[in-house]
Amino acid sequence: MLLRFLKNDVLANLSFALILVIGTISYLSLPRQQDPDINFNWIVVTTLLPGASAQDVEKQITDPLEDALKTLPDIKFVSSNSRESVSSLLIRFNQIDERTYDKHLSDLRREIQNVESDFPEASTTPKVLEIVSANAFPAATVLIKGVAYDENLRLQAKHVIDELKRMKGVDRVDNYGLNDPELQIYYQPEKLITYGLNPTDLADSIKLLFNDLSAGSLTAGDQKWLVRLNGKNEDPAYLSSLPVLTRPGYVPLSNLAHIEHSQREASRLVSSNGTPTILAAVLKQSGSNTLELIEQVQDYIQQRNKLSQSTGVELVLVDDQSEITRNALNIMQTNAIYGLSFVLLITFVFLGLRIAVITTVGIPFILAGTFWILSGLGQTLNVSVLLAVVIALGMLVDDAVVVAEAIYHRIALGEQRDHAVINALKEVFAPVTTAVLTTMAAFLPLVLLPGILGEFMRVIPLVVTIALSISLVEAYWMLPAHVLVMNFDGHHRKPSRTQLWRVRMTRAIGIFYTRLLIKVLRFPKLAIFVSTLLFMLAVVIMASPIIKKDFFASDTLRLFYVNVEMSPTSILQNTHNKVEEIEQLTRRLLKNNEFREMVSYSGLLFTETEPRFGNQYGQVLVGLNPRLPGMRSVEQIMEDIREQVTNVPEPDNISFLKLSGGPPTAKSISVKVRGDDYDEIRQASNELKDVLSSHELVSDITDDAARGSNQVSYQLRHEQIHKLGVNPALLARTLLISVDGEVLTDLQINGEKTEVRILSARDNLKQIDDLLQQVIFTSTGKAIPLGQLISAETQSSLGNIRHYNFKRTITVEADIDKTQIDEVTANNFIKDEWKKIKHKYPNVNLDFSGILDDIQEALDAIVVLFIFGVGVMYMILGTQFKSYFQPLMILSTVFLAFTGVVIGILITQHPLSLFALYGIVALAGIAVNSAIVLISTANAKLASGMSLLHSTVYAARRRVIPIVITTLTTIGGLLSLATGLGGESLIWGPVANAIVWGLGFSATLTLFIIPILYRLFMSRSHLLKTQH
Repeated sequence: MLLRFLKNDVLANLSFALILVIGTISYLSLPRQQDPDINFNWIVVTTLLPGASAQDVEKQITDPLEDALKTLPDIKFVSSNSRESVSSLLIRFNQIDERTYDKHLSDLRREIQNVESDFPEASTTPKVLEIVSANAFPAATVLIKGVAYDENLRLQAKHVIDELKRMKGVDRVDNYGLNDPELQIYYQPEKLITYGLNPTDLADSIKLLFNDLSAGSLTAGDQKWLVRLNGKNEDPAYLSSLPVLTRPGYVPLSNLAHIEHSQREASRLVSSNGTPTILAAVLKQSGSNTLELIEQVQDYIQQRNKLSQSTGVELVLVDDQSEITRNALNIMQTNAIYGLSFVLLITFVFLGLRIAVITTVGIPFILAGTFWILSGLGQTLNVSVLLAVVIALGMLVDDAVVVAEAIYHRIALGEQRDHAVINALKEVFAPVTTAVLTTMAAFLPLVLLPGILGEFMRVIPLVVTIALSISLVEAYWMLPAHVLVMNFDGHHRKPSRTQLWRVRMTRAIGIFYTRLLIKVLRFPKLAIFVSTLLFMLAVVIMASPIIKKDFFASDTLRLFYVNVEMSPTSILQNTHNKVEEIEQLTRRLLKNNEFREMVSYSGLLFTETEPRFGNQYGQVLVGLNPRLPGMRSVEQIMEDIREQVTNVPEPDNISFLKLSGGPPTAKSISVKVRGDDYDEIRQASNELKDVLSSHELVSDITDDAARGSNQVSYQLRHEQIHKLGVNPALLARTLLISVDGEVLTDLQINGEKTEVRILSARDNLKQIDDLLQQVIFTSTGKAIPLGQLISAETQSSLGNIRHYNFKRTITVEADIDKTQIDEVTANNFIKDEWKKIKHKYPNVNLDFSGILDDIQEALDAIVVLFIFGVGVMYMILGTQFKSYFQPLMILSTVFLAFTGVVIGILITQHPLSLFALYGIVALAGIAVNSAIVLISTANAKLASGMSLLHSTVYAARRRVIPIVITTLTTIGGLLSLATGLGGESLIWGPVANAIVWGLGFSATLTLFIIPILYRLFMSRSHLLKTQH
């Protein structure tokens, strides 16, 4: 029955072709992106309270929101920032399933709605934004450059942004430097005094007259009419002509104020090489194709720039993810091609061209089936998927090689093809299936890896498991079916020179290995002692500083930022002037072929996790060209220009920021200084920064506390107010109109909402004391200066107030030289130094949660999952061999593999990262495969009546060639990635490096240690007892 099925080559070939075609189509249609789609379980809640100070925002918005969120379960942390006019909260949930997350998100929205009714009337509705990997970083950053910050630039930028939003795959477009339009009414205070008007009187008159009213509908005769009163008009001349009632009588508004179309006061300024600019950050949707999206953007820019003479603007792409994504995918695809070539070469050398071809041709079949399933699961083509493919590449042919070699061996001994195929399948079915299942057992628990690292790499065990499952189908069906239709008999009756050389080579390897094994078997205890000693030495080395540790080692993106922090009292324009100066200096220090474009912006400073806002902040974004031979790395460029850039006078602090691919993390040092008294935590933060400054391996030290700007606080003089009969609300509203102005109404102009704002003419407020000289009129017409009704107190305000888990916090951050110190050691240094100064700040504590939490969480989980995976492997092996001890012999290869990994790290000088540890766990399932087939063969011979020594040596000699082939094919599949032959990666290189070195070392020692253990501990086996 089985033979008849296998001989149906038409079914096999048609199935092969069908899966190959559908899989290829699936592969080509998979969306391309750099990283997998990950829901970080991060929620950002933003609420505006125009004109409010940081303290007011904290008390009136942030604190009520935090109180409401305290009742929600599964919250990992809540981080908030209260600054002028804006409250923002970052909520991160624990690792929870999608259904629970959706429920918590609904609960969060409900709690926000419940507390929103208590907010001040001027506040906006809280905006809730989910942060996922797709929309956490711009897919493209577009500059819209004009000749001036005028209405044309604003209108053209708005049109461009609207066009970008409509593109397929775009989630949203964040803009910087684009200000909303306003119809502004600048009243002259001296004119109001002349006519006996208060600013509030003027505001009320305009609000009454400049208003549309829907009066309803009425029926006249047999017709129905809608009745409207039109009072709004976008023409400033119309507004200027409105009559305003004053004490002398009606006067046109133009006698009291100047009216113009303008823009809301800028909170951010953007320029590029001195040219007025608006920046548009394009963020993609989850699952969308990054490369297709960037191509759309590039085509749009190209077409739009053809009209630059008429539009007056030019579009420039300063940075995009296409190069990053394409480079990452190309590296993995190149390594996959190299790996496939190595596998074909190795199988050709040992098994001949025909078997090499029928073995290797199974790889496209397996990959096609894998991509078909991934497409059905809604996955994208990203570096994690391709890494899994490269990891699996060498393993995919392992079972096929063992099956093919078994068939090849039997045919070489003279068996008929039909019998050789069936007998070979019977011989290797159990060990091959067990080997595949143990590999799955090592990989599958990694699905449970928690945190962002787990989310980032979760697809890897999924892909490997799918591919290995399909590889069994290929090995047990497709390969035997192909062998049965190929003419092997004639091939072996007339061997070629190459075949004769191959036979001599494999025989020589077998003889050499057997002689060496017999010598080693004479000194079993010494061999075991040496292996154990090497393992213990590897453990000591791993724990020592000899091994460099960079737990989140990742590839740097081809861009960097120059961060500028000015004095807290700096106005926005002064900050921007200094940022532009630093941009020009940076342009001179870089070579023309090194950068694509640079852009300066002020009022904003991006960090690894969240932006900082304020007039004192500025940043230069430097987009670099793809790195070619001879070009400097991002790190080299930053170090080469650091001294000259940081010596620019005036800024309080200048630092650099680089970003890396892979899972998002904060800086290597990120310490939260927490307490209730702001002054105390401010002093503690400053001293902590001084401590970090003393360490030569620490650089770019910053904190997220914006030092306060000047603030004037007014207090009502209640006795005077009561005596003069002034309404306190009149005073408050007069101050609002005089400072920020008051929005009276809005109207639609060309489909765009335009607010109408009344405010004092700017040239009438030269100093802050001038505000107290303004006059208001009582109900009796008496003019009174504001200074008689309110008292003033000047002080320094808080620029922003941050909370972490509901306590006031300042976060101190810094970078380290990862070639000489790791994150854990650097943070332990801070803990030791903090103990020396902690007594000065009894109410302050340090919180190291963040990257340290992520590291510890990943380390703890990897250890547990490793033990779990080994336990499952033990169960599978115990079931297969019906023994408690033989699985332990097989699992000893895991320790040998660990020794090989440490040796590899020492030789290559790669840092030990969490990705390398991931590779070690995955290696556990691969390393045991050689021992499984060796012991399985020895057991079979022992059961057939062969002596223990003879069975041990025979099994080792019989399986040495398959073990060498499968080991070399797995190593060959990953060799180019481990060595950087097909492109280097700090994320995926360590994974491949761990598997290559670990497998190579363990496979070599397995050929000696497993036979020794087998001979030593099988003397009491039931298999021997049945012989007597």
